[in-house]
Amino acid sequence: MTTDALPFGSVDVLVRGSGPALLLAHGAGGGIQGNFGLVLDDLADDHTVIGPHYPGSGRTPVAAEPLQLDDLADQLVASAVAAGKDTFAVLGESLGSAVAIRIATRHPDRVEALVLTVGFPVADPVLLLAAELIKVLTFAGERGAVARLATLSCLTNARLSEIPPAKLDALVAQTQEGMPPGTRDHFDLAARVDVRDDLARVDVPTLVFAATGDRLVLPDSHRALAAGIPRARLVELPGAAHILEEPDRKTWLGQVRPFLHSVFTRGVAAATQD
Repeated sequence: MTTDALPFGSVDVLVRGSGPALLLAHGAGGGIQGNFGLVLDDLADDHTVIGPHYPGSGRTPVAAEPLQLDDLADQLVASAVAAGKDTFAVLGESLGSAVAIRIATRHPDRVEALVLTVGFPVADPVLLLAAELIKVLTFAGERGAVARLATLSCLTNARLSEIPPAKLDALVAQTQEGMPPGTRDHFDLAARVDVRDDLARVDVPTLVFAATGDRLVLPDSHRALAAGIPRARLVELPGAAHILEEPDRKTWLGQVRPFLHSVFTRGVAAATQD
């Protein structure tokens, strides 16, 4: 774990592995371990994984002002450059997909590919309502209620039906413990995000994942990313929730690995020809 000083303060950045660089952009109310923990070790086997935490997540201080998408995009790029990587693929989850898209349009010479999972170009009605509830409840100090909403929103009906009532409170408590201090700020930004005009300007290989069981972001929002980005490839994860569980993450990894291999192999070949 390393911490790098960036333009808007000290950003907590996880750096692991070696090889072609993967810049991770996590979701609202999450973090690098929470969003990517199931695949970090695998990806770091043959890549340099760079995972900055947004303000109010990990050990990055809470922001003094409302978060702005351009600032987050620039901070993440600065984290990669500080780690010695001038070019990279960006892997975005949920809100992180919008961050990844903005990185690709603000820093096109640095981005080699995008992997966008359960993302959205603009907040849909389900996300807008959830974000408003989270902001109100967090402001009122009702973190337990936020954790209940997150548990309800981020798991599928099938998964919830498997949890015995006696263990539900323990799951909610675990969710609350993992909620970063910047959760309210993250969801405030998620409600304001709009990268619809960016989509047509993305000019790198892009892999988009839609989770058909998502209860926090409408699956049609995931699909809208693939529809709007030229030559993007859409992969649907049937029944998957907003937070991918191990079987769905295994399927995800089975698609992401060959995609990244083709991207970086093509890049090496192009450099050799030059």
